[in-house]
Amino acid sequence: MGNIVSLIVAVSVAAMAVLALAVAVRPIRAARRAEKLARTQRDFHRQREQLEAKFIDLAAASGKPRGLRWTKVEFDDDVVYARDRRSQSLKALVAIEVSFEAVEGGGMEEVEAVSNVRAATAEFLHDGTRWCTVGRVYFNLAPSAAVKYLSADLELVAEEHAAVRP
Repeated sequence: MGNIVSLIVAVSVAAMAVLALAVAVRPIRAARRAEKLARTQRDFHRQREQLEAKFIDLAAASGKPRGLRWTKVEFDDDVVYARDRRSQSLKALVAIEVSFEAVEGGGMEEVEAVSNVRAATAEFLHDGTRWCTVGRVYFNLAPSAAVKYLSADLELVAEEHAAVRP
């Protein structure tokens, strides 16, 4: 009987120690995650100009929208960061405005709306070590709306808003 009581006490003490350790580690893990996010955000801003140029090249070469040629892309300063729920990889989403012209023989020459500027979101990916892009664009969605639309796959991590300029 004494051995059983001693065993129960030992197991209880061990369980409480594990629980205390888990509670103590949580803030450390959160701080590490926040530092990693901050470092990744700084890296995005350092590489942003090259990433934007690569995005334009890849998106324009995609052939989408069909029958249109990308002529101009304006990037917003604000960035929305989201995490892929499956891979845990980080994405940076940036609002863009895209201008097109009709491709000769593409069937869009007579469409009046071709010259309209289109709102969209550009997607940038962090593979765990560096930022890249595959030229993925979400037309007619602002970055925060894209996260909501893709909420089964994405979760909002952070939003950066450019400083208001006088």
